[in-house]
Amino acid sequence: MLRLVTGGSCSGKSAFAEKLAIEEKKKHPAGTLYYVATMVPYDEECQERIRRHRRMRKDKDFVTRECHTDLSSLTAEKEDVFLIECLSNLLANEMYEKTGRLQEKSSAPSCVEEVIAAPVRRLAGQCAAVIVVTNEVFSEGIAFPQETALYLQLLGKSNCLLARAADSVTEVICGIPVERKK
Repeated sequence: MLRLVTGGSCSGKSAFAEKLAIEEKKKHPAGTLYYVATMVPYDEECQERIRRHRRMRKDKDFVTRECHTDLSSLTAEKEDVFLIECLSNLLANEMYEKTGRLQEKSSAPSCVEEVIAAPVRRLAGQCAAVIVVTNEVFSEGIAFPQETALYLQLLGKSNCLLARAADSVTEVICGIPVERKK
C-alpha cells in the first residue's frame, strides 16, 4: 500500500502521517515501523526541526533510518511499514548533495521517475505500507529564479507520479485531513 500525504508548512501533515503509519503497523504486528528521515541537518533551524520531529515520535516505536539520497538503498520485509519524511527534502538532496543523482539539471526532469518515484513504488511493493510526506508549495503564484523553478517543477512531477501510483492521497489543511484520492 502506498499513501501520499501533502500539505503546507506546519499544516499537521507529519503528525497525520505518523498516525497513519502507527495504524498500519497495528495491522502488521510482525513488521518493523520505520521512519525514513531525509533532512540533512545543515543549520540550527534544520537541527531544531529534526529535534521537534524526534520529540513527536518519542515512545511511538519508530526505528529511524537516515536516507538523505538514494531511496533504492532501502530494503524491506513483507510486514514492515515505512514513513518517508519528506519527499521535498529528498528531492533537494538528490539535486544538491554530493551523492545526489539529479545534479545534472538538464537531465533531471527525465530522471525523476527513476530516482524518486520508482524506488518508492518498489519499496511499497515489498512491504505492508509506505506513507510518503510531501509539501504543497504550488499556490504561491509568483515567479521564482530558474533554479527554484526547476526544483518546484521536479517536486510537482514527483508528487504527480506518486499520487497516480498511490492508493490514497490526503491533503492536510490547518490540521484537517482532506481525502483527495481514496
